[in-house]
Order: sequence, then structure tokens, then C-alpha cells
Amino acid sequence: QVQLVESGGGLVQAGGSLRLSCAVSGSTVSIDAIGWHRQVPGKQRELVAAFSSDIGTNYADSVKGRFTISRDNAKNTMYLQMNSLKPEDTAVYYCAAYTSNRLFWGQGTQVTVSS
Repeated sequence: QVQLVESGGGLVQAGGSLRLSCAVSGSTVSIDAIGWHRQVPGKQRELVAAFSSDIGTNYADSVKGRFTISRDNAKNTMYLQMNSLKPEDTAVYYCAAYTSNRLFWGQGTQVTVSS
């Protein structure tokens, strides 16, 4: 089992920045990849950024150059630094961890960008 807890969401004006955190616990050695997704009502959850030892780092085209995924292995924490935020970045952001046979999700954190 893997447990994921997000924090850091909130309300920000367009052009501003936020940093999301994801605290990872449990069977962390079983994790093959980890990343961030987001979802708005009525739409499918979409990948924002992820990394794995096999593939490296991957970003959605819509956030390239603005968002940066990083991790602190000593703290078992993953981050998503979001700069130059746009109203279309408004969504619930979820931390995700991929193992060989299961995908784990956090509870999500709301990010709202006002115009």
C-alpha cells in the first residue's frame, strides 16, 4: 500500500505561483513512477507531470516551461512548482503513484486561478 497526501492548493491570481506538495508513505520501494494529474468537473483526469527511473520526466504540453516537478527523497515528498498560472489551470490536482499492479491516488487539492 502507498499513501499520498497533497497540500499547497489555494486561490491565486493569474500570473502567480503556487507549490504543491505530496507526502508519500507506505511501500515506497514498490513505486515505479510518480506524478501529478488534474481534473475539472465534467472532464477526464489528465496527466500534468510525472517522472520515473525508466522514462525520466514528462510534462503535458500545456504546462511545459511553467510547471516543474521535483522530489526530496529524504523527506519522501514530491513537489509541483507552478509558475505563470492561468485561469485554465484551475482544477483539483492529484498526486499519483504507479506500482507494477496498481495506481494509487491522493485525495486531491484544489487550485483556483482568478483572472
